Amino acid sequence: MFLRNEWYVAAWDHEIDHSLVSRTILGEKIVLYRKQDGTIAALEDACPHRKLPLSMGVLVEDRVQCGYHGMEFDCTGKCVHVPSQDKIPTNVRIRHYPVVEKWNWVWIWMGDVEKADESKIIDIPHFHDADWGINRGPAMDIACHYQYMTDNLVDPSHVSFVHKTSLGNEETIDTPVKTSIDGTYVIVTRWLLGCNLPPFFTPRVKFQGKADRLQHYEVRLPCMAVIKDVIAPAGSGAPEGHLHEDVFLLDSYNFITPVDEDHCRYYWFQVRNFAPNDKITEKELTQDFITAFTEDVVVMEAVHQGMKEKKKKNIDLRIDKGSLQGRKILHKMIITENAQMSGR
Repeated sequence: MFLRNEWYVAAWDHEIDHSLVSRTILGEKIVLYRKQDGTIAALEDACPHRKLPLSMGVLVEDRVQCGYHGMEFDCTGKCVHVPSQDKIPTNVRIRHYPVVEKWNWVWIWMGDVEKADESKIIDIPHFHDADWGINRGPAMDIACHYQYMTDNLVDPSHVSFVHKTSLGNEETIDTPVKTSIDGTYVIVTRWLLGCNLPPFFTPRVKFQGKADRLQHYEVRLPCMAVIKDVIAPAGSGAPEGHLHEDVFLLDSYNFITPVDEDHCRYYWFQVRNFAPNDKITEKELTQDFITAFTEDVVVMEAVHQGMKEKKKKNIDLRIDKGSLQGRKILHKMIITENAQMSGR
């Protein structure tokens, strides 16, 4: 089950041009294209005649022409031309989806059109801050249910094992976490005090010696995650909110778009308070995150398959508190939404 009254990332903005691009989101086939005025349209990817995907057709100006018999649809989904007949049936229409471009992404609203509110799209502090740098990676197609990815993104404990040569090390193994709920946010955090830094961070901090490090994992249901790293010299007061002049700050924004019950698409980027215009740093960080996230993908795809094929019930651990609470909240949200839709 999916939550439909929500904005989901459909593509990076550069992926959509004046051509037909096919996407599957929440199990629905969608065709996207950029109109001649630069705005983006999203339509149901099926001709109502014989259900050929419209993405197999062509664009005629801003109209989508079916590749089977040439029926044409405008950006609202209305049929505006049927070859060989003068009269167009008034009920011939396909679904259109609200679309917004923001933060270099194309966002699509999958639910009730009347409830589409652009203000509900996440805010990204420092995105336009000249003192902060940004690094972006490619979208990653993953053969697993989207909730396994959101479980992973509210779980600091996995870095000690999945990312032992990059984001984690032995010092992150036994430190307990704190879990809290703020509405539809599930937040799992921990401070690692007086620790040695993992290989990923060591060459990038501006100080030497032991560090105090915050791992802040925050899932915003249904499937967005903000992961924050705060790294400061040990004993400099970071846990109390006193940020040293050499503090390392890196916020990772992670967006999981459900494709269907067995697949999802992973979009991500980071903002950082160092090397804002350094292309080498940007390139190296991006590659390091691709390496780390690829480690996640291998594990998540194996977890998905293992859970599908399980012969016995799986167990839960204390570290699963955040993900289990998130799943419970999301389930209630979906049940409520379904009840509202069926009550119309």
